[in-house]
Amino acid sequence: MKLSRREWLSMAGASTLAGAAPPWRYAICSETFAGASFAEACLGARRCGYDGIEIDPAQLAPDPAALSPAERSEIRNCMRAPDLGYAGLHSFLRAPAGLHLTTRDASVRARSWDYFRRMVDLAADLGAQPAMALGSSKQRMAVDGVAPADAAKRLEEGLAGLAPFAEQRSVQILIEPLAPQLCNVVTTLEEAMAIVRAVGSPAVQTIFDTHNTAAEARPLPALLREYFPWIRHVHLNEMDGRRPGAGNFPFALVMRTLRELGYRGWLSVEVFDFKPEGETVARQAVEYLRSIAAQAI
Repeated sequence: MKLSRREWLSMAGASTLAGAAPPWRYAICSETFAGASFAEACLGARRCGYDGIEIDPAQLAPDPAALSPAERSEIRNCMRAPDLGYAGLHSFLRAPAGLHLTTRDASVRARSWDYFRRMVDLAADLGAQPAMALGSSKQRMAVDGVAPADAAKRLEEGLAGLAPFAEQRSVQILIEPLAPQLCNVVTTLEEAMAIVRAVGSPAVQTIFDTHNTAAEARPLPALLREYFPWIRHVHLNEMDGRRPGAGNFPFALVMRTLRELGYRGWLSVEVFDFKPEGETVARQAVEYLRSIAAQAI
């Protein structure tokens, strides 16, 4: 069922509630449990103390959008069995290969945006009111002489075309600013918000990712306060991609600001260094975050 704009904003604006400390909900990205099946990853996430799991679709199948209704039902069951919440999808254009959203090649762009639409369907089929974190650096970056500004415009146009369908399916697509060393298109929250505002749909919002604040010049609390109405998801990792607590990123400052603002979305651990092994990294990350969250009350 399609939600009205008021219902969308009410759902999204549930992140603010004056006078009450929000209960944190911690999620872990599924690829943390490298080598495990999705069912095993769900069980591992619950063992480590997480409330939800954020899915890398490439772990589900070589062609995730082609998953059958029965396979989608089985994925839901994998999350339901350990009572694990669904924190949405990310890196959802990593498989199959050959997709690119901003290339000069119009046929590749068309095929890529069509696949994106099919992934919106998958996101909706796996759980209620899902988010899709649009990182996908290699599939959106400016290549083959395309100027980053032109690539960003193509990204905006594609999202504008996809937004009505995402609204129908109650899916939020979150434009993720990426660190400049990872991508040359949309590297700050200001740039992400330019697209959000241009598209003008409640189905296209943004995300705060600690690892991807490398190009931000302003203090983190100021960024969070300015863009909080559009921030629907939070990724937590160190600037070098290790687990929270393995470096010196000011997570306590971020969590204190989010608590002051009344954030009620997912706090999702997204790491890129799984040593010594995934479950140990996952457990250490959430234990650290819970310890500093207690200080942010």
